[in-house]
Amino acid sequence: MLLISNIASTKILNLGLFSFDGGTLLFPLAYIFGDILTEVYGYKKSRRVIWLGFFSALLMSAVLMIVGWLPAAEGWENQSAYQAILGLTPRLVLASLIAYFAGEFANSFTLAKLKIATAGKWLWLRTIGSTLIGEGLDTILFCLIAFWGILPTELLITIIFSNYIFKCGVEVLLTPLTYKVVGYLKKSEQEDYYDKETNFNPFSLKV
Repeated sequence: MLLISNIASTKILNLGLFSFDGGTLLFPLAYIFGDILTEVYGYKKSRRVIWLGFFSALLMSAVLMIVGWLPAAEGWENQSAYQAILGLTPRLVLASLIAYFAGEFANSFTLAKLKIATAGKWLWLRTIGSTLIGEGLDTILFCLIAFWGILPTELLITIIFSNYIFKCGVEVLLTPLTYKVVGYLKKSEQEDYYDKETNFNPFSLKV
């Protein structure tokens, strides 16, 4: 979902009252999966998945940029189309990676801490509260790094608010489904981890 969202983000679209990059349609689900991972298996397991996503996005971006830079074969006339959609710029890649890193770790950290503070009660508070923080960081960082100085300020502000409202709205609407998935996993795998002694350093890869 992260990789697909990064590619879809190259298009700015309108959907009713919202104006946002295309990746916003799918990207909120990545945060929901992140919530489920942290809630059931804990921050340490979620940290490993976040890093896997980070390096996957880095590899994808590097391959797409290298392919775009290599000379096209004679007779192949779609270079401009490739560059328009898949020709990721270093700026867009940097924006995506920084925003993903900050947002996902903030989301996972907040949920893990709230789980301890609430003694495992009020799952809705943890999933929505962590998303408000994580998606906020992600949206602001990505939009400012990727589009500052490129898009008009008014459109940039509209995109930031539209992205944030839409992403958080999806989290709220899918809360009942999150409850069902979390409940199923906890029961079937007999797992309900509390990060009481966890090292929350995002650069620590100890299991």
